[in-house]
Amino acid sequence: MAFERLNEYAAEKQKLCTEHDTISDALFREYGVNRGLRDINGKGVLTGLTRISKIVSFKDENGVHEPCDGELWYRGYNINTLINNLNGGFGFEKTAYLLIFGELPTDEQLAEFNDIMSECRVVPSNFTRDVIMKAPSHDIMNSMTKSILTLSSYDENISSNDIDNCIRQCLMLTAVFPMLAVYGYHAYNHYENDGSMYIHRPAPGLSTAENFLRMLRPDTCYTSLEARVLDIVLMLHMEHGGGNNSTFTTRVVTSSGSDTYSAIAAAMSSLKGPRHGGANLKVMQMMQDIRTHIGDPTDKDEVEDYLRKLLDGEAFDRKGLIYGMGHAVYSISDPRERVLKSYVQKLAEAKGKTADMTLYENIEDIAPKLIAEKRRIYKGVSPNVDFYSGFVYDMLGIPVELYTPLFAIARVVGWSAHRIEELVGMGKIIRPAYKSVMEEIE
Repeated sequence: MAFERLNEYAAEKQKLCTEHDTISDALFREYGVNRGLRDINGKGVLTGLTRISKIVSFKDENGVHEPCDGELWYRGYNINTLINNLNGGFGFEKTAYLLIFGELPTDEQLAEFNDIMSECRVVPSNFTRDVIMKAPSHDIMNSMTKSILTLSSYDENISSNDIDNCIRQCLMLTAVFPMLAVYGYHAYNHYENDGSMYIHRPAPGLSTAENFLRMLRPDTCYTSLEARVLDIVLMLHMEHGGGNNSTFTTRVVTSSGSDTYSAIAAAMSSLKGPRHGGANLKVMQMMQDIRTHIGDPTDKDEVEDYLRKLLDGEAFDRKGLIYGMGHAVYSISDPRERVLKSYVQKLAEAKGKTADMTLYENIEDIAPKLIAEKRRIYKGVSPNVDFYSGFVYDMLGIPVELYTPLFAIARVVGWSAHRIEELVGMGKIIRPAYKSVMEEIE
């Protein structure tokens, strides 16, 4: 077997790494270092300033820091306001313009932006055949990252960090991300699963959500409700502050002076991590386990009994977690989940999934109380956006391999906005300090 000796060598040496690289909690406390740049209450350590978005989870009432219903703001606009003002239209492109350029577009500006994005939905000649279809991967995030870095070789002005050049590159990547994801999946499904191969080109004049469904499905068909629900999901995932792992990665790499393709590829590598972008997969796996082990999803007592087993580490993956509950920032509520739920209900009714919706709602009602009781958590616990997003993808017939890539299709807009803001205003390489606790030998 190739590299058998290397594998044995690595297995033999792993104990040395564990022995010499473990740092005790006591040392972190002694030097006042917060693991993960988060304090004892889970709040992120302040490391930067941004005008792109705002997350609200606490408010000061009479000098007291009190948890509140979560709020998410994009460039001064509450996410609820942006969605409520769509008036039946699609919001992803309009919100992309807002996040990247800092203001809402006029109808004329939006039409121009949509035309430009439509023109950018093209990859170089033979790129799909020579790059995406060769060496297909079951990990579509890796496939997309490979494609992103390969696209850089077609860019004659790859290294310039002039703002106009950065805008050009970011818009191009945002436009082709759905193609990279869907084509990467079709290549994997064909060559690894013996599925049928079909490559549909994006259609001019369609939104990102519409084109994604069109390219994914064999018959290119979708309903208006399906496209609009997916559009809302994309809007809710576009941006979430500068401190989330992938966006912070974007800013760190940007601060070094590296190019757009490298910064976005680094963000992709961050997002694919199970602690960041893969949470909705865990929710779906947990929900399947719950369906398997309970007889009546409408029986709240039966649901509660099984949730207690989950928390006690006696069911599913035995980690004592109810996935989709709680958030690192929000306490009383995740505003994205609040918005998404109403659209999920409409889609579930249209798809004949009301029994599944009832199960989700029962868990949403019961789980926070059990978690607070079991963990003695006094910060509020509520469902996060991942609780319902996987259910939406499942109802839309989107394969699990594309769950995290869909997150990336939305979040590349936020990464782009933060890259531009970093280039415009910061000017210094991000270089935090590490305290050495090494023992001197001689």
